[in-house]
Amino acid sequence: MTYNLKGVISLASNTPGMPTGYGVQGRLLIDKMTQAGLSVAALSNYGLEGAMSSIKTKHAIVPHYPRGQTLYSGDVIKPFHEHHLAGRDISNFVLTLYDVWVYLGLPLDDIEIVSWTPLDHETMPTKVEAWSRQKNVTPLAMSPFGQRSFEAKGIESFYIPHAYNSHYKPTKLIEKTPHREYMGLKDSDFLVGMVSANKANGQIHRKAYAENLLAFAMFRAKHPDAYLYIHADPTKMFGGFDLINLMKRMGIPEQSVLFPDREKMRFGYSDQEMAALYTSMDVLLHVSYGEGFGVPAIEAQACGTRVIGSSWAATPDLLSDDSWLVEGQPFWDEPLNAFFRIPLIPSILNALEESYKADRGESQASIQFAKQFHIDKVWDNYWLPFLKEKLK
Repeated sequence: MTYNLKGVISLASNTPGMPTGYGVQGRLLIDKMTQAGLSVAALSNYGLEGAMSSIKTKHAIVPHYPRGQTLYSGDVIKPFHEHHLAGRDISNFVLTLYDVWVYLGLPLDDIEIVSWTPLDHETMPTKVEAWSRQKNVTPLAMSPFGQRSFEAKGIESFYIPHAYNSHYKPTKLIEKTPHREYMGLKDSDFLVGMVSANKANGQIHRKAYAENLLAFAMFRAKHPDAYLYIHADPTKMFGGFDLINLMKRMGIPEQSVLFPDREKMRFGYSDQEMAALYTSMDVLLHVSYGEGFGVPAIEAQACGTRVIGSSWAATPDLLSDDSWLVEGQPFWDEPLNAFFRIPLIPSILNALEESYKADRGESQASIQFAKQFHIDKVWDNYWLPFLKEKLK
């Protein structure tokens, strides 16, 4: 399909194509935007430092600006956007794809900003609310929960979900080897998967690793044929937890937990490889203190894998009817002045037990549910109508 949109957009986020949630969404988006004829630049806050670069899509060469001097690169958003705009008299805006509270108080009130906003708390952080009320900011909610949260505060927003591409489908082989054989497992083994970045502030982990691992320890004690695959770096390199230490403290046998190849992880698994890993799982354990969206849940379902997820924040709206939801209790996040929820370990354990008893194999309900988040549908149904209105 041919589009003919006119406008200049600077995407302020992780480098598009980086193996992060923001990087994946950024790459999908710049591909679609350049196909539609838009002039797009990438303003990196992680993934490029020092020198200017470029990103080649099928339709254009996208200028790629490096990180700034401040922690979240807020110091370079305005000058880099203006450099990309180059004095053109044309509709334009900066599109942020990151936590918006990091930009509050910066001199950004004289440029048009669209903020694709993650709302991962059960209540809206006051700094997110303050940013979103600014006259030059248009909030985009990435989940139905996020849009309801904006509505509850009387803030107008638009809903545009995250997406996945066509590589995410039931996939049996990885590096030409059946996925279970590649992982050193038997087809009869019960595999629980986690695709959750091990990044935190060193004290509180939003991905609830301690709670999830304790529940798995209790589950594994009853089911010795159960294994856990964690698609994350197990070290504290990125401010996360020492997952090996957690396993030892909880009595989880070392041989029952699998991790990705660290060198391969550093450069990122391909989409086809990730699809095979998702397909190998009997269930994805996707329970956290709160999700702004949670792309792995959608990717897993597109591959036919059912999900155990949190019953709060964005997650419940993004799971098929044959998934499992766990309960939690409020947890106060003092720095952001808002509530998370801590998942209840007995509830996680119960969901693991239910998934163990359930029929195994591809879930057609999950596959059908996930189709609404395919990038082509998200672009046609959400991005195009929004951009046509915004870039008049």
